[in-house]
Amino acid sequence: MIAVLGSCALGDRADDAEALVEHFTESLDDQDVGGAASLTSYPNAASASIQQMFDGLHPQDVDYKLSQFITLDDESGFFSLDVAWDFGKERKWEYNVQGSVRKLAVGWRIQWDPSVVVPDLGHGRTVNFVRTDAPPPRVLNSAGEDLMTEQAINAVTLDPARMPDPVATTTAVSKAIESVAPLITSQTLMQELVVAQGQPITAVRLRDADFEILEPDLTPIPGVVVEKEQKLISADRRIVSPMLDAVRNVWQANRDATAGWAVQLLQPGQAPTQLAGFQGPAGPDVQTTLDANLQLAAEDAVVSVGTPAAIVALSPSSGGILAVAQNSYANDEGPIAFTDAYPAGSGIDTFKQAAALEQRVPVGEVKADDALDLAGRLGLGVDYSIPGLEEVTANNPQLGGSGKLAATPFGMAVVAASIARGGLAMPMITVGQPATTPTQMAPLRPDVIDRLRVLMREGVARPEAESLRQFPDVAGIPMSAGDDQWFIATKGDLAFAVFIKDADGADQAAKMASRLLRAMARPQA
Repeated sequence: MIAVLGSCALGDRADDAEALVEHFTESLDDQDVGGAASLTSYPNAASASIQQMFDGLHPQDVDYKLSQFITLDDESGFFSLDVAWDFGKERKWEYNVQGSVRKLAVGWRIQWDPSVVVPDLGHGRTVNFVRTDAPPPRVLNSAGEDLMTEQAINAVTLDPARMPDPVATTTAVSKAIESVAPLITSQTLMQELVVAQGQPITAVRLRDADFEILEPDLTPIPGVVVEKEQKLISADRRIVSPMLDAVRNVWQANRDATAGWAVQLLQPGQAPTQLAGFQGPAGPDVQTTLDANLQLAAEDAVVSVGTPAAIVALSPSSGGILAVAQNSYANDEGPIAFTDAYPAGSGIDTFKQAAALEQRVPVGEVKADDALDLAGRLGLGVDYSIPGLEEVTANNPQLGGSGKLAATPFGMAVVAASIARGGLAMPMITVGQPATTPTQMAPLRPDVIDRLRVLMREGVARPEAESLRQFPDVAGIPMSAGDDQWFIATKGDLAFAVFIKDADGADQAAKMASRLLRAMARPQA
């Protein structure tokens, strides 16, 4: 079809001029830059302008339609085009443009002017589709104070192509940043460079205040490249939690939901001219459930051991996740508090005792599946959907067929919260956005819940929980699976789980819980 129309465009008849314009619109609709440009009087210039138009607007669909054609004489004509751009998500831009055709030595051609495709496009101007955002929402902790703010961050990257001696560079960088990032060593940087296979790596991201101090030592190092980027980070540098990544997801979803759009005409040295679109409205502030004082107390507690450890705390009444802390050994393995399931070990005995009461049989007659079912009704294995958060509570022993229960620290905290609540807790990280689940759980009888609460009160009397007896109204159960230690506990409207991998002693999880409660009692600066 293109070849036929192309030969028609070379003809001398007046109606060939209208066919040429129709061919031009079809080429534009197909985003055939070369084909459209070849039908103009200045193909090179037309190709550059049309290519920029499509690159700048990247539409989902475009429709150029001939709305009027007027023959002026044997060698010229006038036409109008109706244009509709579709950018998806009901974002549309419509307008009308005019142009002219002339008969040249090679036949009819569109008299090239960039304004024949977009109004006012000529004279060095370009056109772009952009997202528009209102000022970002605030991210608040449970007390209504700033938890996270968008700040300029200095990304310090290492480019192997610019470093003649990688060992010297990584050694100098690790020494320069030691005061703010002591865990980043020359060895860890060299390992990252090997994995990156010649590509640049990000050594560290620094807040402006830190970068201003370290810049004189960093920037002269061969291979160091610094780039500024905007990032949502903790307002208090002491607060470090895998929960913050989930909060970022909620914040970004907030921005995406309220984002506007614009088609802008740009000219060097001048402010953009908006041709279409609208400014996105301000989204609501993100009110999180994180308790800053409890988070700092949890961070203080998890660093007391030299193996991976995590603490997760919830409010039984609301389901709000109050604190999630991991030590550096855990961070090396990932967000284990939410994602890594570890054997519950002796914890299954607690579920067996409750199942025995529910079934009115001796504990010895409780089947493993019945105990696992009861654990599921307290939250282990429940398929939660929590806005912003990727999490699991446990493996699914029924599907896995192992008959053994492995839980995440988050899952065990949900169990403690469900016992305190008297029913399945529905966790959340942002106020007003509780978890949902397709799982239909039969509620436990009140006498079964009461039995679980008794077991938790009795758990504090065990020798390995001695460190917790100084705290009134604390109920908890120490659990173990080999060298791994658990402690789940409640105190008022607080439920939490402690996990320590390869713990040095049977009382370490309880001692970490004790340290958490002591830190909670201290005022945080």
